[in-house]
Amino acid sequence: MNDQHDALSSSTFASRRQLRQELRHRRRALSPQQRRQADRALCGRLRQLPEVRRARRVALYLPNDGEIDPRPLIPWLTRRGVRVYLPVLKPLSENSLWFVHYHPGTPMRRNRFGIPEPHTRHGAHRARRLAAWALDLILLPLVGFDDQGQRMGMGGGFYDRSLAFTRRPGPRPTLIGLAHDCQRVDRLPVAPWDVPLDAIASDARVVRP
Repeated sequence: MNDQHDALSSSTFASRRQLRQELRHRRRALSPQQRRQADRALCGRLRQLPEVRRARRVALYLPNDGEIDPRPLIPWLTRRGVRVYLPVLKPLSENSLWFVHYHPGTPMRRNRFGIPEPHTRHGAHRARRLAAWALDLILLPLVGFDDQGQRMGMGGGFYDRSLAFTRRPGPRPTLIGLAHDCQRVDRLPVAPWDVPLDAIASDARVVRP
């Protein structure tokens, strides 16, 4: 992967839904070799970021539907004594997330979207839950981004609802969105519920709003 990707023009799509579909198609169309190269390039960039280097409680995600993969970062984080967390869908809630400590022996199950997540019914894992405000850093997946630092998510609003508190004064994690560089758009509209990010990282660049 390289820095030569042209940004997709959002004006050619009639709706956010159509643009989202095209961006998801773009990342799914990458070959296995392109994916591996992108994953390595992304994690190399992340290891250089001061927000990542100083974090001690980091949440990331398991890739789904062609998302760029942050898992190569986990061994490096673990060697540095960092605790790694994964998002888990809160049961009986308004489609929001909590975060559970993750390690190679963590019991997993698939949520209603088919995405593996820590099995929180185990008492030991209930004790490993952490509120989002107590994390140092959250790495979250994006469907699209632009050079102004705006983002497009999957449309479910899980992260926006879970991180709405970051708009208010008080403790908050650093938020960095992750994407393949082929998901870059010339300009994305801003929705009132979109939680701003501190940075966006792809396999080819780091964008700071």
